Amino acid sequence: MADKQRKPELLAPAGDMERLKMAVLYGADAVYLAGTDFGMRAFAGNFPAEQLQPAVDFAHSHGVRVHCTINTMPRNDEIARLPEHLERLNDAGVDALIVADMGAFTLAGKYAPRCQRHISTQASICNYETARAWYELGASRVILARELSLEEIREIREKVPEALEIEAFIHGAMCVSYSGRCLLSNYMTGRDASRGACAQPCRYRYALMEEKRPGEYFPIEEDDQGAYILNSRDMCMIDHLEDLVQAGLDSLKIEGRAKSAYYAAVVTACYRHCLDDVLAGRPVDPVWRKEVEHVSHRPYSTGFYYGYPGQYYENSRYLRDWQVVALVIECDAEGQATLSLRNKFHTGDTVELVGPGVRPFSITVPVMADSEGQPLEEPRTPQMIFHMKLPQAVPPYTLVRHAVELSAK
Repeated sequence: MADKQRKPELLAPAGDMERLKMAVLYGADAVYLAGTDFGMRAFAGNFPAEQLQPAVDFAHSHGVRVHCTINTMPRNDEIARLPEHLERLNDAGVDALIVADMGAFTLAGKYAPRCQRHISTQASICNYETARAWYELGASRVILARELSLEEIREIREKVPEALEIEAFIHGAMCVSYSGRCLLSNYMTGRDASRGACAQPCRYRYALMEEKRPGEYFPIEEDDQGAYILNSRDMCMIDHLEDLVQAGLDSLKIEGRAKSAYYAAVVTACYRHCLDDVLAGRPVDPVWRKEVEHVSHRPYSTGFYYGYPGQYYENSRYLRDWQVVALVIECDAEGQATLSLRNKFHTGDTVELVGPGVRPFSITVPVMADSEGQPLEEPRTPQMIFHMKLPQAVPPYTLVRHAVELSAK
């Protein structure tokens, strides 16, 4: 049974305000986000200065902590702008800053004294001496390199001060390069992975060209689909939560600030329910275990936790079998719901609903009504407001999804 004295935090991604609300409402203990600068996910949407305070206020009103990433390696012109950004985060009430650069770490201590300092996985912390050194400099948490095994994590936990918190990634995409430090995207596209703009060329399909035969491409084949020699699977540790807790981790981190609000909601809910079961000594509810299969993902693995995972050569396609068709805005006690359309669906379709604290359940779509109360069989206009009778009351931000085969071929 897991050690009840060390109940780990569930830390979920928040790429923008909608995804933050989903992560918070679906069970995160903390969220991590970024401003429009200094973060490793330049295409996530992120939070302009005017949205930071509302984001923090929303999270705090639900008892959820906010961590902000400042984990790029700033250049001279950027480091000059960092103090103003740090002061803004400090004043907004951000709980912790995630940093990798020593200069950014030092400035954070000076200009954001209310914020804890967490050391990013970009710093490649692989041993207890490095973790201890960061603690002695003032860090309250280290986010370990993704290349560590559970046994190595246990040893780090045993040999660092009890007050130093340890965080590790437990779900999501894995980079083919060591701790995410890759020059391939920069070289091929001019988009720097270490500055949040990776084009993911490791997912490309490659061919071979011989020097004296330019323009003639020879296939590199593992099978009839070609070869993906730099590819990797996604991590999923939902079947091993007790091992993670017993290893002494203080925070279990879900990757995915650039992924959808649906992903943020469902994956957070999966780990929330399964982790609560493990901590309470109950069997894991299989409904929530299955939910990790209902979001867009590559084939899953357990990363490096149980040893070297080996290379995955098959393909780079995502498995995607569900599409969000609507979001519940409000619903009364009789199940009369107001919804916002995301994708087309039709009366008579079988859809599923999943929401904050709501186990997934299926319904056959009844005749709906438009905003004026007129019968509606197929809402078509994106974001349109419409009404639908549900068999039970559900909370706002409940998702309606439809089984659709959307996996890349």
